[in-house]
Amino acid sequence: MYHLVLRYRIIHWYLPSPCPSIPEHISEHIHNTLTPAHPSSSSLFAFTSAPSSLVHSARRESQLHTAPVQQAPSWRLSRYQRDSCDVNQPLHPQPCQLSTLSLARDNEEDNVDEYSRTIRRSLSGLPPQSSSVLEAPVHAIATPKPTLLFAIASDDVNEVRQVLESGEAGPNDQVGPQSALAFTLTNDKLSHKNEIVKALLAYGADPSALRNPNLNPSAQMSPEGSDGVSGSHSQPEETMPEGMDPATRYYVTRADSPHTRQTSQLIYRSFFRPLTRVRYDLIGQDWVLEQLFRVLSMHSQRLSVAPIVVLLCGPSGHGKSLLARKFGSLLDIPTHTVNMTTLRSTHDLWQSYSMSPYEEPSSDTLAQFLLNNEGERCVVVLDEIEKVEDPKALYSLLMPWELGRCSLEVGKRHVNLTKVIWLGTSNIGHNVVFEYHDSRPDPSKPITRDEYRDLMDLSRPHVSQCLGASLLSRVTTVLPFIPFTLEEKMAIAAEAVYSLTCNVANTLSPQDVEAIVMKALPSYVPSEGARSLHRAVSNQLVDMI
Repeated sequence: MYHLVLRYRIIHWYLPSPCPSIPEHISEHIHNTLTPAHPSSSSLFAFTSAPSSLVHSARRESQLHTAPVQQAPSWRLSRYQRDSCDVNQPLHPQPCQLSTLSLARDNEEDNVDEYSRTIRRSLSGLPPQSSSVLEAPVHAIATPKPTLLFAIASDDVNEVRQVLESGEAGPNDQVGPQSALAFTLTNDKLSHKNEIVKALLAYGADPSALRNPNLNPSAQMSPEGSDGVSGSHSQPEETMPEGMDPATRYYVTRADSPHTRQTSQLIYRSFFRPLTRVRYDLIGQDWVLEQLFRVLSMHSQRLSVAPIVVLLCGPSGHGKSLLARKFGSLLDIPTHTVNMTTLRSTHDLWQSYSMSPYEEPSSDTLAQFLLNNEGERCVVVLDEIEKVEDPKALYSLLMPWELGRCSLEVGKRHVNLTKVIWLGTSNIGHNVVFEYHDSRPDPSKPITRDEYRDLMDLSRPHVSQCLGASLLSRVTTVLPFIPFTLEEKMAIAAEAVYSLTCNVANTLSPQDVEAIVMKALPSYVPSEGARSLHRAVSNQLVDMI
């Protein structure tokens, strides 16, 4: 009997008192906090640990004259909510969240009074705001991305190319009130102005913006123009052809030509599109590029199943090796260059190392290079192909040029070479090129498309006689390089001035550059091409020093 009575008293002590035991005079918001929505074992211990202090604190709360506080739908969620009007007030626990431990301490009653006064001030001092209004987030100050303005101002052409390739800026973006091209041309502090202009044009800068007063405003606007019209616009002299040096004038005029835009459309949507930038590294040879782009366009449309084999022939110093070297770098594909003058047999061809100083150093032979890039786009340059000691060394090219596969060693499997681009350079037919050029009615005028096609037909028999008909029949196209025009010679000489005076180029005005160019032109040798102009410019600069 004694045990039954003891067990009954223990159970009765742990059971919560009914809700009506809470005094009726307690405020409604305190009453809500003391009545849990869902009783649980944790709530049983929370309300019975200190019943006397709880009632004492509740009576204290009923005496406070505070503004009515709207209750949250659930007393549990109200712990994590904060009214938007209190964003500038210190974050205090709300009265409805007082724990039993805090209620048991008498010194916490002063905090309740302070909190009540804080709530009263915030409600009366600030205008009501909707709880649906989102507060503006606070962000850290991030480092700005490099812009085209900073890249041009750095006077580093590689920075300009990096910004344009990344897509962070476009070549036709405005740099302040000017277009990027106009800003570069009018900046007298740039030592590499010519290179930056070429980079902008290569990535699609529109030269017509130089004629737009909104994109190329004058530095000084006269109150009355020449016709007496107020606020007339005059194009800055540096952006006019007359105010440019011969090289810059040539590239800007070339980019603005309708023929340039038409030629670029041939490979605009193909893998070979980056090759359109080569016209800002290679001076002249517009018809060579047009025929090359046509061949690449046919191949990209799968109208031809044979590998691409292009033979670049013509006089020395006219850009054949430069075009072959730029081919792989512009397409961002690996390149292997073979010096054909060192070959003695077929075995020497496949075991030859790359000899170009512009390529990444590699210890791979041509056979290893083709195996490493099997089924992938790559370029093989056969430099001075006609100067091989034994023409029989070229017989091993018959099968890969026709079928796109061959065995690099006896008894080994065939290697897939269908995506290899073969480029051969040669001086074959250079006499034919000069004879045809001089036989035209007016040799000083640029050659036309029909005349260039006639020259292509005349050059092919000479190549066949030198390399053999069996090898030539597997060549996709033969592209003869033609002599330079006067404007092209001047552009070559002007670029030679900039390359030889890299650190003091900005001290030379366009007029100074053109004066050096005109003195170097009489020393031009057609059979040597650009090399003779570089030598003549170098001699002029030495005399000036």
